[in-house]
Amino acid sequence: MADEKPTLVLHLVSGGEPLLFTVHPEDVPELTKQLHLYLDHGSVETIRTKDDVPLQINFAHVAVAYIDDQRKGKVFGLH
Repeated sequence: MADEKPTLVLHLVSGGEPLLFTVHPEDVPELTKQLHLYLDHGSVETIRTKDDVPLQINFAHVAVAYIDDQRKGKVFGLH
């Protein structure tokens, strides 16, 4: 089985290229459930990367956020 590479994709309100962070596969179900709340409330949340690096993300500056799987070789909206 190929290595899982679930990736948090963040499109910032200010524009530019999206930010991509590979997240812990075991965190994906909870993150997927909570992501819309982080965006709705513009909260600051700590997200753990696959390498156990904690990231503090201010979702007030994020326009679009979703989880994608980098094994597909393509992220939504990018070619």
